[in-house]
Amino acid sequence: MEQLSEIVKNLLRYDPDNPLSYTGLAFWIAFTAFLGIYTVIYKRKRFRIIYLLAISWFIYYLMNGIFLFLLILSCGTNFLFGLLINRYRRTKVWLWVSILFNLFVLGYFKYAYFFTDSVNKIFHSRFEVFNWAGWLINGAIGNLADLHLILLPVGISFYTFQAISYLADVHSKKVEALHNPLDFSFYISFFPQLVAGPIVRASAFIPQIYQKFHLSKEEFSHAVFLITKGLVKKMVIADFLAVNFIDRVYEAPLSFSGLENLLAVYAYSIQIYCDFSGYTDIAIGLALILGFKIPVNFNSPYLANSLTDFWHRWHISLSLWLKDYLYVPLGGNRKGKLRTYLNLMVTMLLGGLWHGANIRFLIWGTIHGVALVVEKVFRSVRRASKRQRWKKILYTLITFHIVSFAWIFFRAKDQETIRQMLFQLKYHFSPHITENNLRGYLPTIGIFLLGLILIWFPFREKEKIRGRFIRMPIVVQGLTILCVLLAVVWIAQAGVQPFIYFRF
Repeated sequence: MEQLSEIVKNLLRYDPDNPLSYTGLAFWIAFTAFLGIYTVIYKRKRFRIIYLLAISWFIYYLMNGIFLFLLILSCGTNFLFGLLINRYRRTKVWLWVSILFNLFVLGYFKYAYFFTDSVNKIFHSRFEVFNWAGWLINGAIGNLADLHLILLPVGISFYTFQAISYLADVHSKKVEALHNPLDFSFYISFFPQLVAGPIVRASAFIPQIYQKFHLSKEEFSHAVFLITKGLVKKMVIADFLAVNFIDRVYEAPLSFSGLENLLAVYAYSIQIYCDFSGYTDIAIGLALILGFKIPVNFNSPYLANSLTDFWHRWHISLSLWLKDYLYVPLGGNRKGKLRTYLNLMVTMLLGGLWHGANIRFLIWGTIHGVALVVEKVFRSVRRASKRQRWKKILYTLITFHIVSFAWIFFRAKDQETIRQMLFQLKYHFSPHITENNLRGYLPTIGIFLLGLILIWFPFREKEKIRGRFIRMPIVVQGLTILCVLLAVVWIAQAGVQPFIYFRF
């Protein structure tokens, strides 16, 4: 009872050491309370939007504290930019001003250290990063920020890209500019997908703001199924593998054999998928319960039989954003083969840089870019033919290994960690196995195998399971969910782990 009381108290203020998380008990207590009020006002469109906007900002505050002001600033400035772009549509001046403003804010928080360090290395200078945003905050409301430390606001990459897509679509007349700042702020701030996507297009989301609330029994069952599946992916598979195996290997690769390092590489492929797609499942489920539909972001990516196919299945909203707002404006595949290959490389390099200001992410993007170019070259000189089943399986395994190899650069904390892992893979592959350490690995092996089954489970069979759940009577659904959640609590003993993509 005391623990519950403490959780409720923490819901009234931001705790930087224990921010709100969608996998924590505090969030589900808060969401239940919010939903109780929502059932009273959901039929009144204007009250519904104002209420959900307030809740979204409050949840973001509990996740990110003072950076709520940055989100509100983004909402306000981009709302005004949208009106200016709509009014002066014949010129691109306001479009470019708005894009540069958004990229400057994103770049300041995300790349200030990277660019400063690069300049200092090139010119042997001694420039230091200064927290100008913190200086402004301190001057306005008190000494809250460390002026020599720039923290990355949660979700800034996602809501910035979402705002840029809206501004570009207003200019191209794909959507009409919103004239109500609350409606625009709600589009940018809707909490289920605010901090880690999907990146929702205005043309798909904004019309839903003005529609009547609708939630059928089947849709509610689908939402509950997605939320439960997301919690299982995140807490049972992703967090368990991270805490009990992956983090240990990546922290000290030389303490583990090459085989253990290789299994950690495979395990991270499972972890990042279960972590990120688990969040997306929860986000889609929460949004659906509130009466809004947001797009699917994953479609069995490790069943892809090419890198092109992989990027049609992985982080779909970002892939489409990079295609529509970067690759196509660069010329896409309309200006010859060499230009197509160059555009692919630029897109993947910037896609890597979007994930973080580090050479490791540029290498990750380069690997994918080069693989995509090689794939296109191979296809251009090879006759199109119907693939045999064994070839599809072979290509799927090759794609999985390319993607998994690239994840090494994505996950490792520095270049030395990568060097040590590759050294162990080459020179110390065979492990020293004893009965005790084998017994200690059994739970991890079990979750690892469960993860492999999940990532390669046929899509049709997954749909059959979802369909059976939706057709169950409510009582049976409730008992099923209760059993699954009890299993989640029993297995997930590592505590709440932050979602991987929260830091991007």
